[in-house]
Amino acid sequence: MLLKLSNSLKGILILAVLLVPLSASAQYKNTNGIAIDKPFSDLLKWQRNQEDPETIAIEISSEWKSFDLSKEDNYSIWIGHSTFLIKKNGLTVLTDPIFSKRASPFKNFGPKRLIPPAISINELPNIDVVTISHNHYDHLDISSLESLFKLNPSVIFLIPMGDKDIFDKKGIKNVYEFEWWQSKVINKMQFTFTPVQHWSARGLFDKNDSLWGGWYLQSSDYGIYHAGDTGYSKDFIKTKEKLGSPKYSFIPIGAYEPEWFMAASHVNPEDAIQIMLDLESEYSFGMHWATFTLTDEDTIEPQLRLNKALQKANLTNFRTLIPGTFIRLE
Repeated sequence: MLLKLSNSLKGILILAVLLVPLSASAQYKNTNGIAIDKPFSDLLKWQRNQEDPETIAIEISSEWKSFDLSKEDNYSIWIGHSTFLIKKNGLTVLTDPIFSKRASPFKNFGPKRLIPPAISINELPNIDVVTISHNHYDHLDISSLESLFKLNPSVIFLIPMGDKDIFDKKGIKNVYEFEWWQSKVINKMQFTFTPVQHWSARGLFDKNDSLWGGWYLQSSDYGIYHAGDTGYSKDFIKTKEKLGSPKYSFIPIGAYEPEWFMAASHVNPEDAIQIMLDLESEYSFGMHWATFTLTDEDTIEPQLRLNKALQKANLTNFRTLIPGTFIRLE
């Protein structure tokens, strides 16, 4: 596995900035007043007991090619990981775009894609808005963002408070920072940054210097919610109370093993279902799985475990998708 302790010191660095909040600063905390802060001994314990997961490349669909994405309206396509292309009432939104081969600060080391993006960056329609949930490398991929800005100079970037300097260094404009519950209306769509339970870092010495969260998109007829990356918390009940129940929600289901280590910041499939129930979302779609190998579960396990839990609960409104499938938002 890419993240084995024996690989090199770079492996430890990647673990720290992607998955392990060591020695967190006190600037930002979760709504429960706690900053997720794992001792280095826990990281070593995980590494000593780490098993190689079974990895596969899941199916990718080219169904989207049957549609003119610039002319179609009210749809969503899972591109991979936490990246969704969403078009609603003529406004085209891209969430947590990552098109790079690795989720890493290094070009030649770190978690490598198991599947390519279902839509390449050059095949995208013109993007109006990009939302970023937090600054981990599998969610804030500055190379992809720089390319998107060059392709779409008028694109608007909505980001957590504390991350604007990353964009400024690359000369990326039209960037707006948000604290939790702050909103911005763009073409009659209201974007609200909501709390989730997670943490932030780009390196070893900037833990929690920027915020993290989900994005709630409210149009005239219904809401769409993207949860970013999160452990389970009561934040989703609060989101429903303040903003209403979204019709569609995109919820992470992967990167949870070993759970004794990951649960505070990454939900398992059962937790993801509870988030859907807390939000009272009409339809939910799983994300944050099958694109990168970040933790110990097998590639396909989140899907299998989700389907088993849904069957047990007699629920049919939470799906995993094939990347590239065209989903009509009605």
